[in-house]
Amino acid sequence: MRLNEITYNNSAPVDGYGPGFFRIGGQVFQSAVLTGPAGTVAWGGYEDEAPLLALSEAVDVLFIGTGADLAHIPSDLRAALERAGMGVEIMNSPAACRTYNVLLSEGRRIALALMPV
Repeated sequence: MRLNEITYNNSAPVDGYGPGFFRIGGQVFQSAVLTGPAGTVAWGGYEDEAPLLALSEAVDVLFIGTGADLAHIPSDLRAALERAGMGVEIMNSPAACRTYNVLLSEGRRIALALMPV
């Protein structure tokens, strides 16, 4: 078996998550969180679309984790993100974390917005 070291450019991988928290790049966040090439910050949830739209030039796809279960996001938020030219993928937060880490390790232009589990 061949092992390759993974490098993560400017973005940090999701190290772990649990009830009400995410650990990203070794730092613990006790709320909804947004992470990508500009760093990791607390996120205000679906009504806080400005930081998501600000990523439109830096990312091709935004993954949105909807918590423990898969749920729809507000249609106006999805429309605004798609108008800005971003692909939007909705999944539960655990699946979004795993997918983000895999694509991040491949050097993809992605970001991740997560609602707590």
